[in-house]
Order: sequence, then structure tokens, then C-alpha cells
Amino acid sequence: MAKELRISKSKTQTFYDRIADVHNLMMNVNGYQSSIAKYLRSAALNLDENSLVLDAGSGTGIVTLGFYGAGFQPRKTVALDLSFNSLKIAGEQFESDAETDAENVSAVQGNVLQLPFDDDIFDLVLSCGVLEYVSVKEGLREFARVLKKGSHLVLIPVRSSIIGSVLEVLYKFKTRSIEETERIARQHFEMVDKHKFPLTEPIGWSKIILLLRKT
Repeated sequence: MAKELRISKSKTQTFYDRIADVHNLMMNVNGYQSSIAKYLRSAALNLDENSLVLDAGSGTGIVTLGFYGAGFQPRKTVALDLSFNSLKIAGEQFESDAETDAENVSAVQGNVLQLPFDDDIFDLVLSCGVLEYVSVKEGLREFARVLKKGSHLVLIPVRSSIIGSVLEVLYKFKTRSIEETERIARQHFEMVDKHKFPLTEPIGWSKIILLLRKT
């Protein structure tokens, strides 16, 4: 399944290696995991015990934890991120979480623009707050490459907002317009759902979900 790939250390990797603990604490305090789990329970993702799942840019594992918290039990999940420290924290959280099948979650250090996997192998790709650091066009093309035809991408970008602007400064990224992301996504995907979190949930202050299906 995986291809061998050597990753050179980047500014983004160094940054997240340094802040991984604080970032993880903020994500947990804000309840992102439960908000993501709540949405995924309602999404028709057509997964089963043979499915392969990729969390692309997994960070400290909040999205993967939310995925398992929604009740999914795929054959294997890959949590991929540039940051070694983030992956270390993610692994610890997977092991301690009763709902996560930690034995079948693999941590892989890698770049979302050079995914070390063959074409057309994943039944689902999850990605949160990652394309803000890279070319949206190249990132979506790479997600589409590794997804099977008809399978889904759950994309959770940062939306333009006051909180989004603050996060740009704190996390050193660039927010893209949702409209631009949708336009580029149509080259590889069809839109299934656009979910706006209620503002009663902190994730709603900065994030939105785009549910896309590979055409």
C-alpha cells in the first residue's frame, strides 16, 4: 500500500513539533472531537469492516478520534502528518481512547502533497485545516489520486471569520475562500454536503465541513 518517501524537515513541521502539546489541549478544550463525531454520524459514508481510511494532516488525532467516536470500525486507518510530536501525541490518545481501534490505526510521517500511497486505495479521506498550508489545487488532486472512485473526502477548512483571522496569525497559515475551494474541488469531486456548525459549538467559529465524492 505505502510507497517509501523521504521527508525533509519543513518550517511547518518544526512549528507543529514545537506547539503540539498546546495545540492538542486547545482542540480538546474546544470540543472539536465531539462536534466532528456528531456530524460524521449523520453522513452517509458507506464504510464497512473492509474499508481503508486516511486522516491527511491528522495533527494530534482529533479528527480520527471523532471518526471512531462516531461508531465507525474500518479495517485500517492511517493518520498522516508532518509533525513527529503531533503523531506521538495522537498515538497516545488512540491508545487511551476506548472507542478507537488503536491496533488498526497507523501513524505515518508524511506530506499531504506527496502522499506515500498507491492510487485508488482509500475508501475515505478526512482532512482538517491542512490545505491552508499548501496549494489547494495540488492538495485536492492528491486526495483524489488516493481515493477510490465514488468514495468520499470529508474536508474541514478554516472559513473566513474573525476567529479565522486570529488563527491565521497564531498558526501561520492562509485562509482560502470556501468558494475558491469548491471551484477547485469540482475538478475531481462532486459536492454532497456543505455543513455549517452551529455557533454554539466552538468549531463553528472557524470551521466548515465540505463532504465531497470523487467522480
